[in-house]
Amino acid sequence: MKILVCISKAPDTTSRIAFTDGDTKFDENGVQFIVNPYDEWYALVRGLELKETLGGSVTTVTVGGADNDPVIRKALAIGADNAVRIDADPADSFDVASQIVSYAKDQGFDLVLTGKETINYNSGVTGALIAEMLDMPYVALATKLDVDGGTATITREVPGGTEVVEVATPVVLSAAKGMAEQRIPNMRGIMAARTKPLEVVAGVPSTGQTSIVSYALPPAKGDVKLVDAENVAELVRLLHEEAKVI
Repeated sequence: MKILVCISKAPDTTSRIAFTDGDTKFDENGVQFIVNPYDEWYALVRGLELKETLGGSVTTVTVGGADNDPVIRKALAIGADNAVRIDADPADSFDVASQIVSYAKDQGFDLVLTGKETINYNSGVTGALIAEMLDMPYVALATKLDVDGGTATITREVPGGTEVVEVATPVVLSAAKGMAEQRIPNMRGIMAARTKPLEVVAGVPSTGQTSIVSYALPPAKGDVKLVDAENVAELVRLLHEEAKVI
């Protein structure tokens, strides 16, 4: 089985977020980047589990500059066989998908796995765009994946319960919580990652469909209001008139 896992970098959740160039660009100075958790913990690890059970290979693909190499090496340390970095500065999710498809379309992958979203942009559309461009079926928000021959059985959460679908491979899916358990790279994997191939390929011309007008931080949280446990009427009033949640 030939598996492609889409990997992206994201700011560590402890990083201080700031913007530059008139609030039109994310300021990366001093920011610690990690592998996007949904890509790493769920898509990559499940891909590795399938490879270990069924045989085959796992390749990661990332769109971006050389500053992505450390997070790519971590994916290799966790167990990916090889990695591809498409050397391009992506404009948006459509551009990311276009870049990945330009590489993947002739490679014969049986599975293309993405995380359900990145924790910095949360758009959650890259997997669907890849599937459309590759003319493959797509299943979003998958929490379980099994493959038997040329059939993938996929479970995902839907309002009020779960849904189980069967689809012929090749297929694209986005992985959500429950798909797999996080793996910590061991020393052997870390050492092996230094010699595993990281192929750099040229990107295609940008096909971005959107542009950033401005970024803004969320408003600062207000002071906490304490309400006496016996004063239910005041609590209801605050929730209704100030919080406006009831």
